Amino acid sequence: MSRNQIQFYFRGSVHSVLPDSPTQTVLHYLRRQQGACGSKEGCGEGDCGACTVVVGEAQGDSLQLSAVNACIQFLPALDGKALFTVEDLAQGEQLHPLQQAMVDCHGSQCGFCTPGIVMSLWAQQESQPGCPSRSQLQDALSGNLCRCTGYRPIIDAAQHAASLPEMPLQRAPVVAALQQLAVRPSLQGEADGARYAMPATLAELLTLRRDWPQARLVAGSTDVGLWVTKQLRTLGDVIFVGRVPELRQLQPQASGLFIGAAVSVEDALQQLAAAHPAWEALRLRFASRPVRNAGTLGGNVANGSPIGDSMPALIAAGARVVLQSLRGQRELALEDFYLGYQRTALAPDEIVLGLCVPPLAAGSQLALYKVSKRFDQDISAVFAAVQLQVADGRIAAVRLAFGGMAATPARAPHAEAALHGAAFDAASFAAAGAALAQDFSPLSDVRGSAAYRLQVAAGLLQRAWLQFSGLAATDLAQLEASV
Repeated sequence: MSRNQIQFYFRGSVHSVLPDSPTQTVLHYLRRQQGACGSKEGCGEGDCGACTVVVGEAQGDSLQLSAVNACIQFLPALDGKALFTVEDLAQGEQLHPLQQAMVDCHGSQCGFCTPGIVMSLWAQQESQPGCPSRSQLQDALSGNLCRCTGYRPIIDAAQHAASLPEMPLQRAPVVAALQQLAVRPSLQGEADGARYAMPATLAELLTLRRDWPQARLVAGSTDVGLWVTKQLRTLGDVIFVGRVPELRQLQPQASGLFIGAAVSVEDALQQLAAAHPAWEALRLRFASRPVRNAGTLGGNVANGSPIGDSMPALIAAGARVVLQSLRGQRELALEDFYLGYQRTALAPDEIVLGLCVPPLAAGSQLALYKVSKRFDQDISAVFAAVQLQVADGRIAAVRLAFGGMAATPARAPHAEAALHGAAFDAASFAAAGAALAQDFSPLSDVRGSAAYRLQVAAGLLQRAWLQFSGLAATDLAQLEASV
């Protein structure tokens, strides 16, 4: 049994909607069908934040709120969730404290970006009540661009709002509605000549994958959303995977931390960062908060971009990818999952169930470095991940992985060989840097020439030596490599 209408909580009640197509965006629905024009269309690719809305999900009896980009979120992904826009904040003629603070602190000039900024700040305030620090606000606003204010008055407004009378969200009716929606039949329908489905169980998902082998699996749509909005591609049949419990697991197991394929990048990196600060350095550089909230680590891995930031880090950490089909389950070392440029070992009837990230061995050290032109929201020119273990002054074990250096994220076997068993000193790391030319023949593009990439990669190995040897400061601010 299934239903074809998307159901979500919006403006105080449950809305049932037949989508125009499986890839109709939330922004399109808001502006053209609801007349909710507070959410603006700026870039159409999840960069500017003018379209930011907040999505709510029930976590037991609590409500998790996340700012996301409406321009690249597909409407069916809202099924079973709650949607909030800037129009929902004020109570009658009384502005929300964040809106009033933006007025008081002159945080808005042209105003185009302001609704999205307010929604990012609202999600931050509702999730972490109290007066936010500047660093918290910079993280919360990493996905919101403003050409007018220079951001200082916006940050002033966010901190000033904490001193105004509160206007908290009444969560109980939202949670009650979402709990009722959680027991509905699975979603499956057809629109604009293509089928869409959101299975509620793993068995349903695997059966659909077998029966619809050409269907596009979608979790956060932070990548495939751009295929639709920028490349004007038609995805055909779409299977949304976000409702399957096994894909949403995030828990320790005997072999390490299991991260389900539908766990958000934000949640996954926060969990990994609890074990090692290098993951927090990656989290702060990975896209923006709205993209991390919507995008999934499993989707990032499955897409296999050669410049994706998570894969080199996971490969260096020794992660394994868990694949599942009706035929059974299998595991691969993540580096063996990639066969070529955006080609993986995934069979037509398989899905990525999740990833298993083992704990660092005693005495192991991990460093993750991203080099890009901007700190926030930029694609890496080079990403380097280094894990090594030192015993008695020699390198007993080493894993090196790089992004932006080849057609796939990959290990560096010659550089690893130069380090394995070698003395833990600067000369060994210099030799490993020189060996990178045997491992990679990078391309030249707008982000850097081949020679630049090789030089930067070698330099990052030197940086790892300085960090691991204690010759350089290792606080998070100085761990960021940005040129």
